[in-house]
Amino acid sequence: MKNIITYLVFCVFIVLAGCSSVSVSYDYDKNADFKKFKTYAFDENVAKLPVLQIVRDRITAAIDREMQARGYTKSDTPDLLVDVYAKLEQGETATATTTGTGMYGPWRYGYGGGFTTTSVSVEKYVDGTLFINVIDKSQEKIIWQGRGTKTLDEDSSPQKREDNINNAVKLIFEKYPVQPPKK
Repeated sequence: MKNIITYLVFCVFIVLAGCSSVSVSYDYDKNADFKKFKTYAFDENVAKLPVLQIVRDRITAAIDREMQARGYTKSDTPDLLVDVYAKLEQGETATATTTGTGMYGPWRYGYGGGFTTTSVSVEKYVDGTLFINVIDKSQEKIIWQGRGTKTLDEDSSPQKREDNINNAVKLIFEKYPVQPPKK
């Protein structure tokens, strides 16, 4: 069972930003002074995220880029902690297709019943959500949370997976209160 859960969580990061768009939302503490923070580190739980090490490394590298672009420096004595969680939700869609005429006529003998066939196609999918929490270490409270959700595609190449993770993390950080300097 643990292997199934690990595999499913791994799928969250396969193409978090692939063909379909990433649905992003965020929330933050409006009283937090984000500009006073200078350093960050990953919470110890990030090392326990139940995904393959290569995927975890891609996620943390993407978050490092976003934090450093906003002027934060990685530190052993950080002002902020960054934590990451994943959630999966399975679903299915059904599409009904009807073929045939259903009726025929008018002819010499009036209207009559025709033949129709209805087929139903059911597709299963998994929506993955990546949560990124930024925590004020001194107060031990979340001051910002970004979330990105999308339907997963398991058939991506390694390069596409990395690109998708980078894109998803970038989209999640778009509404972070401290933005990178304009170029």
